[in-house]
Amino acid sequence: METLMAFLWGLLASMGLMTLVWAGSVRRHDASLVDRFWGLGFVVVTLVWWGLAGWPSQGLWIAIPVLVWGLRLSLFITWRNWGHGEDGRYTDMREGLSDRAFAARSLVTIFWLQGALVAVIGLPMLAVTNAASIWWPLAALGVAVWVLGTLYESVADAQMARFRGDPARRGKVMDQGLWRYSRHPNYFGEIVVWVGYGLLALAAGGWWAVPSAILMIVLILRVSGVTLLEKRLHASRPGYADYARRTNTLIPGPPRS
Repeated sequence: METLMAFLWGLLASMGLMTLVWAGSVRRHDASLVDRFWGLGFVVVTLVWWGLAGWPSQGLWIAIPVLVWGLRLSLFITWRNWGHGEDGRYTDMREGLSDRAFAARSLVTIFWLQGALVAVIGLPMLAVTNAASIWWPLAALGVAVWVLGTLYESVADAQMARFRGDPARRGKVMDQGLWRYSRHPNYFGEIVVWVGYGLLALAAGGWWAVPSAILMIVLILRVSGVTLLEKRLHASRPGYADYARRTNTLIPGPPRS
């Protein structure tokens, strides 16, 4: 019962955060603000759950990784999208709707949905912050996996940002650095991060939280990440099909001749 109540408080916090972001999006006419606060949402629920548990020292095993990962992700997306207006995904959703109708729909289908997902997917954070004890060998492995994924994802993002910042490469396909070995190294790093969170949940005895980490991986692979982006790139980027034929989709490997 205590774990359930803690979860509900975290859910309330994430929904409250996304409601405030929604209000800002209506004012700015930019629903893609939600993307900037996705990582920060996990920071908020982790701090809420850790505080409700009385700030136990074992909570540091998850609080520090989530703080670093969540802030990096939110700051990176904010920097990347600054000055570019609303993302095309949300602009397409506006078609045929008045501003008021879209605002009402986006509150439920974008902002509250992502607020609920933050709380559900964040269950590994709840498991660790509320654990009576941590099996430190498995926790250390989880942190090591998290570090690997975070570094891999960060390097991939930095390489892509540098590539996009070069006017001579505009419209071309990025096939250098980590992107030479897989088409989505940033998503590969993100998946490794969530494997690390799953291991941390197991180290805390929170086997019931592992499906949440798996859900996040499925979303990356099949819903909002790899599958969706592959369709857009094949349709819009000349030379991408050629790149796809010689490069692994996700798991890094040597390019095919």
